[in-house]
Amino acid sequence: MTPVVDWGALRGRLVDLSLPVDERAPAYPGDPAPRLAPWATLARDGYRVTHLHLGSHQGTHLDAPSHFLEGGDDADAIPLATCVGPALCVHLGGKAPGDDIGVADIEPVACALTPGARLVLRTGWDRSWPAPEYFTDGPRLTEDLAAWLAARRLALLGLDLPTPHPWADVDGRIHRRLLSAGTVLLEGLAHLERVPQGSFWLSALPLRLGGADASPVRAIGLVPEPAAETRAESAAAGGATP
Repeated sequence: MTPVVDWGALRGRLVDLSLPVDERAPAYPGDPAPRLAPWATLARDGYRVTHLHLGSHQGTHLDAPSHFLEGGDDADAIPLATCVGPALCVHLGGKAPGDDIGVADIEPVACALTPGARLVLRTGWDRSWPAPEYFTDGPRLTEDLAAWLAARRLALLGLDLPTPHPWADVDGRIHRRLLSAGTVLLEGLAHLERVPQGSFWLSALPLRLGGADASPVRAIGLVPEPAAETRAESAAAGGATP
């Protein structure tokens, strides 16, 4: 059954959580570089059409199960409800390049990680984009954490990293573990410092690309703000008003 959402009840500020896609944007090593070329022009044709050439994992993107699983769902088959809804953002402060992200980092929020939950991890590594080390030197998920999260059967795991384990997950063990558990991977998020630790509303919808193993997304967060009455009470008490 498709969930019913009371859109009128949603309040907050929108935050763009996506990396830009243009010809200056780097691609994951070995993937095709993005190219946006004129196909039709105003001067010649009276209208504009742009020819897009890019890999399915360009920028901020969603990994479908078929990225590593034989017979897994493609991007167009991922349920929309997986990609939109409440999420939990966890800030992992103090993670240096190459540091492990392990079970101990996430255990404090274990009670919130019920089946179907969406978890977003902020390391701050997106600040290294677009330098080459963005793809190679970031913090990394351990296999123990991947197994621990897979057991909780999350709907979605979001990261401000280009991949869960740069260069070490060459045989896809971490990807396979999570994707096999029904957890899609939202990679390459940005600007998570604008999302306070805790709950927010996430939207990261893939394009309806038939047969694709992934899709770039425009990821956005809806960050709750205090109701008007709460702000007024805070101001009356001498508190700061957002």
